Amino acid sequence: MNEANTRDLSAYRIEKAKELLGQADALLKMASYDGSINRSYYAIFSAIRALLALVRLDSQKHTGVIGFFDRYFVKTGICEKSLSQIVHTAFEARQISDYQDFYRPTAEQAQLQFENAQRLLRTVEETCVLLLEHKIPYPEIVER
Repeated sequence: MNEANTRDLSAYRIEKAKELLGQADALLKMASYDGSINRSYYAIFSAIRALLALVRLDSQKHTGVIGFFDRYFVKTGICEKSLSQIVHTAFEARQISDYQDFYRPTAEQAQLQFENAQRLLRTVEETCVLLLEHKIPYPEIVER
């Protein structure tokens, strides 16, 4: 995949994250808190995959994507550790909300996940621009 393709893929994933965040907002307003938590998580997931596209990494597993994000963007200092906490919390919240019987998330829980997703998406979008403009260095990728 050449640089133009990675840029296009990254931009597509950012746009997808924005659409998912819009869905999370709509579901939050409809008091569909489990749906909002799900869409907030997938907005986060798509956003971190946008970063990974720029370094030509991806995984078929959610834990793989999150692991790459932590390894190449958080541990290297490109992204703040608080973003990793947002990602892990969102992953866990979605797992519980989607799969735990008799679980009903609250409005506050869904609102927090939505706000965290907004913050992460803004930061990832800014980071993508900085990487593409060579204002910050790309992480050194050890594996392919």
